[in-house]
Amino acid sequence: MHINANTVIFNRTILLVPYGKHHVKKYHIWMQNEEILELTASLPLSIEEEYHMQQTWLNDNDKCTFIILSKELFDQTHDEIKSMIGDVNLFLNDSDDIHCGELELMIAEVTARRKGYGLETLYTFLRYGKLKFHLFNKLFFLAAIEILHITRFIVKIGLKNLPSIALFTKKFQFQTIETSEVFQEVTMERRVDDEFIKLLQMKTPDYKIDSYDKLNTDKTV
Repeated sequence: MHINANTVIFNRTILLVPYGKHHVKKYHIWMQNEEILELTASLPLSIEEEYHMQQTWLNDNDKCTFIILSKELFDQTHDEIKSMIGDVNLFLNDSDDIHCGELELMIAEVTARRKGYGLETLYTFLRYGKLKFHLFNKLFFLAAIEILHITRFIVKIGLKNLPSIALFTKKFQFQTIETSEVFQEVTMERRVDDEFIKLLQMKTPDYKIDSYDKLNTDKTV
């Protein structure tokens, strides 16, 4: 969506940048991997379809997508493509509950797994709260908690994706609300309360939002 098209979010080990055309080729390579397709319950797309999907995600008002960069790699190379390790998304799929956001997280690079990137990305993204969406003919704030008023987060995870299930259960206290044998996935939720807000603030002391244009300017200096 356009509202985060010029937004970069910093934290200690990661940067979140908007998903642009220049990211598509590497993203497409990720999404040809059978393990990733299974874990994300996705179907392989052609490169043309992937470019179309990127534009759809940019223009749709009911989703927010960021590419995850390794801050260490980006500091070394100043190259977004070489620093890409995954993506994170928030979707508004429930027209009856505009304060419910569905999360998706993918750490695609095998070398970046089990290093805390996924956990820090979730802490950072859940805190992010300066987005405006126009959905179902209503104008409201959305995306995380500080400003946005999301009161319930949900995730849908493949039953075989045990690391992700453990992450959301142990670190964020998500509770299972439905298990589908047909779709081979579990749906989990976490309602926002004061304890959850304090956790996000405590875990993101280096959290900062800046202009994506400035990031691109700084890396050429």
